[in-house]
Amino acid sequence: MAQLSDTTTTKPSLFAIFRNRNFSLLWSGQTLAEFGNGFTTIAASILVFRETGSAMSVGLMLMATSLPGLVFGLIAGVFVDRLDRQRLMVTGQIIRTVLILLIPVLLPYGVGWLYVLVMTSSTVAQFFDPALASALPDVASDNELAAANAFLSASQTGAMSLGFSVAGLLTARFPVEWAFYVNALAFLLSGLTVWLVQLPPLHVEDHTTVAAVVQNLRAGAKFLCDSPALRSLCMVTVLMAILFGFHNALLLPFAKRTLGATEFEYGLIEGLSTVGFVLGGLWLARVGDRLREGQWLVLSFMSLGLITVTYSQLTSVTLAITLGMFLAFANVPSFIARRLLIQRTTREVRGRVTSVFFVTRDCMFVVGMSAAGLADVYDIRGLYLVEGLLFAGLGLLVLLLPGLGQSAAEWKRAIRLLQGIAEAPGLGVGRSATLADFERLAACLPVLATLRMPERQRLLADLRYVEAEPGTVLVRQHESSDAAYFILAGQAVAGCVEDGQEGVLGVLNSGDFFGEIAALTGVPRTANVVANAPTLLLKVPASTLRHMTAHPALNRLFLSKMTERMVRTKMLDMPRATGLDQELMQDLRTPGPLQLSGISAATV
Repeated sequence: MAQLSDTTTTKPSLFAIFRNRNFSLLWSGQTLAEFGNGFTTIAASILVFRETGSAMSVGLMLMATSLPGLVFGLIAGVFVDRLDRQRLMVTGQIIRTVLILLIPVLLPYGVGWLYVLVMTSSTVAQFFDPALASALPDVASDNELAAANAFLSASQTGAMSLGFSVAGLLTARFPVEWAFYVNALAFLLSGLTVWLVQLPPLHVEDHTTVAAVVQNLRAGAKFLCDSPALRSLCMVTVLMAILFGFHNALLLPFAKRTLGATEFEYGLIEGLSTVGFVLGGLWLARVGDRLREGQWLVLSFMSLGLITVTYSQLTSVTLAITLGMFLAFANVPSFIARRLLIQRTTREVRGRVTSVFFVTRDCMFVVGMSAAGLADVYDIRGLYLVEGLLFAGLGLLVLLLPGLGQSAAEWKRAIRLLQGIAEAPGLGVGRSATLADFERLAACLPVLATLRMPERQRLLADLRYVEAEPGTVLVRQHESSDAAYFILAGQAVAGCVEDGQEGVLGVLNSGDFFGEIAALTGVPRTANVVANAPTLLLKVPASTLRHMTAHPALNRLFLSKMTERMVRTKMLDMPRATGLDQELMQDLRTPGPLQLSGISAATV
């Protein structure tokens, strides 16, 4: 992790994130999936053109690969939030393997089967991307997220482009059926690697019915609308996607009409932009944590504006190819920043919110492409010039939008607080909690609202209300304690020391809780937590926390959070699990219904 302090430290390797076994497997699964997606697109297009000789048929095939995203994208997000994400990805890749293998079998019965199978495969694929994006924060700590997303974006583009190239080469030299066999193998291997990832279980209270899906869609929309940062990002995504759709649709007429490029040279402009995107992803993997998401958006859009204005004045194809790579490179920070902001802002609704942004992006991209008809009326150079100015204006707009215009100072301050934890003050004793305090917590953590009044009164007997000023240490790594904490208001940052360096695990806000691992298992604290703002907390002793696990919804919540945190801190991979109760460790490793073995409140 890059250090944001005044002290001189040795920076870790660019590829340090791959020491995280779960991320390496997830990255491999996505890379294979994108390779397969590229294979499907090119092999199916070549096959349909051979069968029909019609360019329109090729266009319809491309629509068959993209239309499911517009139709099923939002619904896919609901299922991502309601089903086990790992099983969803693995099952999807197995289904896609079967579908692709059926193409050579059913093609002799009519080319229509090709459209049906490709569209069905693309429909299943709509569940993979939001599930993977939602699962990423469960396998990468907060300070690893920038690098993780950067490597995923680089592999996404690189693997798909490789799929395009290999599919074209394979279909040119061998029977086209071979392309689909390789395609199916890529999907199968993708599912296998994702199956090996350790992900915390996802628990849902009710069954997945039509009414539940509609209700979940509304909840996701409400969450997005209630979040200033996500509202602002949605507005930015709309404008950005329109501009990119407009730019991409103008590229061919600009290359041929204005620059006099051949089709081969146009292919170079398109193809080599991938190099810029991959290089940008590798660069962001190294420096992504130096700025906050809003700053990366501003830097990206301002750079895109400057490059596009320059692009509009080009007269050389060679310069167009070179500048096209710089344009793709400049796009990477905005791509990564959007993902990071969604992942860090959402939790239980991450799948739905991610899908909303995917669908919004794709729809607005089509809107931008439809505006390319202006090139038949106006000079393309002038249109590119206006586009560049609009990109620069979008960068300025980000500075003014709520939740996006913040600087990196807050993040750097959090790092400094964690690094100075040895001299920082600790928590006070506080006072006895009141029913009003409990109701305030229930407003932030809805699962508590299901507790009846006698249960609430019983819990209140041992709860303490504690106030903490910024910089106060809430818990210290490696210390022993028998209490957990719930945040009523304010903000705290959690981190742990690894290889002598303080790394951020995550930011905790109202409704979040921490310390439950030490309280329920008796092991030393697994992380440092320090108040990053004036913070109000409820202190819950271990005996009360065990009693709370008698409530099924709370039991599932605690187990899910404990598993997530143990995966992040690699506790589940330890040979003897640092003295943890082995029945509990078995529960945490095993999918399916879970119970806090050996510490259940049923005997309390």
